[in-house]
Amino acid sequence: MKLVVQEFLTLDGVSQGPGSPDEDTSDGFGRGGWFVPHLDEDFERLAGSWLGEADAFLFGRRTYQNFARDWPKMTGHPFAAVLNGLPKYVASHSLTEAEWHPTTILAGDIPAQVAELKRRPGRELQVHGSARLAQSLLAAGLIDTLRLVIAPVVVGQGRRLFPDGGAPAGLRLVGHRTTSGGLSVHTFEATGLPEFGTYGAEA
Repeated sequence: MKLVVQEFLTLDGVSQGPGSPDEDTSDGFGRGGWFVPHLDEDFERLAGSWLGEADAFLFGRRTYQNFARDWPKMTGHPFAAVLNGLPKYVASHSLTEAEWHPTTILAGDIPAQVAELKRRPGRELQVHGSARLAQSLLAAGLIDTLRLVIAPVVVGQGRRLFPDGGAPAGLRLVGHRTTSGGLSVHTFEATGLPEFGTYGAEA
């Protein structure tokens, strides 16, 4: 399977708490829910097409627990059957039980286990949110595709997907579009380490 990471970001790179003010208030974050005002039918259709490519999902603990709390109750939502029905994997060293079936808990050497999942047949192993997990997977060179959905807002605080001191990565833009609500959607393929150069005329 191909490992695909899908993240919602602000213009200043924050990925924390896109869905509601109380989604993730860790470290005193009080500006959650910044993504919601920009949702529109364009993005709902696009997100649905992405879910149609998934054969399994991979989550970090916090995102998994939020999804496991909410999605089993949302049986009327068009995305519910896919999210509730497909295999799910959660990377966690603290969870001992996972009630959102079918779920497998990954512990120990997470990158090695994710690499094993990628060797299995299938289309996409999708990571939704789970920014800390995404950072570790990027550092391990395991991400094949990044789908970044950027909202036209600056929140000025919160955890960023690409923090100072994070792993460098080279990317190639393979698709981009905007929605009527102002979301900017960029799809990148990972190309290994970044390249560097010097600007100027040749001698």
